[in-house]
Amino acid sequence: MQRRNFLVGAVGTGALGASAGALAPAAASPRGRAVRTGLDELVSSGFAELAGQRVGVVSNPTGVDASYRHLVDLMHGSGRVQLAAAFGPEHGFRGSAQAGGSEGTGVDARTGIPVYDAYGASQARWEAMFTEAGVDTVVFDIQDVGVRFYTYIWTMYTSMVAAARVGKRYVVLDRPNPIGGRAYGPMMTSPYTSGVGLKEIIQQHGMTVGELARFFNATFLPAEAGRPVDLHVVRCRNWKRDDLAADTGVPWVMPSPNMPTPDTALVYPGTGLFEGVASITEGRGTCRPFELIGGLATDFDHHWGDRLNARNLPGVEFREAYFSPTSAGQKPDLLNKLCAGVEVKVVDRAVYDPIRTGVAMLVEAHKYPAFAWRRDSWDTVRPYWIDKLTGSPRLRTQIDAGADVDDVVGAWAEELATFNRRRRPYLLY
Repeated sequence: MQRRNFLVGAVGTGALGASAGALAPAAASPRGRAVRTGLDELVSSGFAELAGQRVGVVSNPTGVDASYRHLVDLMHGSGRVQLAAAFGPEHGFRGSAQAGGSEGTGVDARTGIPVYDAYGASQARWEAMFTEAGVDTVVFDIQDVGVRFYTYIWTMYTSMVAAARVGKRYVVLDRPNPIGGRAYGPMMTSPYTSGVGLKEIIQQHGMTVGELARFFNATFLPAEAGRPVDLHVVRCRNWKRDDLAADTGVPWVMPSPNMPTPDTALVYPGTGLFEGVASITEGRGTCRPFELIGGLATDFDHHWGDRLNARNLPGVEFREAYFSPTSAGQKPDLLNKLCAGVEVKVVDRAVYDPIRTGVAMLVEAHKYPAFAWRRDSWDTVRPYWIDKLTGSPRLRTQIDAGADVDDVVGAWAEELATFNRRRRPYLLY
């Protein structure tokens, strides 16, 4: 295995080790409840769920307790866990890589444990990594943001399938869904599955990672792995389904470089759809990614925001905005160019609907001659990225045909109702 040190200081573990088993104080919740994550519960139990096991951890910088201490550092310092390896998803285990990147395989400078590059790993690669590392139990602890095209849930899924195939236990340390427990949006369809949506779930799934793991285990693993995985979910305490991130008091650590705040997560189910528009940037490289949306100032103008405000969408206002993105993603023609568009200002979280808002933004943006869907030359069969994001060509073809927001949103009512029925047995909160 190729070895290298990650971009983290080689800090000693003495002070951390002395307190690693201590119960971290839960942060105060604005709703008067101390919400505790699965990691907080695991630490308070003295890591009882992992006793006698060689443990491999799938995590990133979000895997922290209420005092911002990382799961792997806590395990290493406690002396109670046989820590065998860590596995880094997109952006890496310690989080030093940008979108579409990873840290590579090497040795963690803080703990000295091997770290495997798991970004984009196939199930066969996961199986090989688990076998090489000699793990008995795989622990997953990553903060999700509640959207099908945010890739960490598919890291969890593929590693679950691999664990089932090679007979490993799988433990999910649950965390609150930062945008709440309501499901909404279109369903993925099997012809359009990809790395931003491997299986048939709703776009805003409204589940915690622990609930998703239970759903995946019962719904998809028996066919794909031949059997369910030996799954254990360490539940959160005191989280309610209508809680948003701001209600919980749970520490927020950026799950990726362009997901800096809970406000970003709140708008992402809708404005993330602009990843599928070639002529419009979703504000990557600005201080408000996914809240600042715009195209070249020669092509778009203030009328976009005016028309959106005239719609009186619930819980949101649109500010005329101008900015220059310093990260282009798949849109190099917009890099460092003056863009005109809107800043999405959520004024009432309780009634704000991110996907309906995103659809309205697409409908109005489509009226500009410069509007163009993103086409990927490497996929000649399914070239439109928006189809992979939404799960089918339906949204794109409706908007191209002139459909308004109610028509687009109404098209997924039946599949959403079906998904809500299917997911109900696997909900924990």
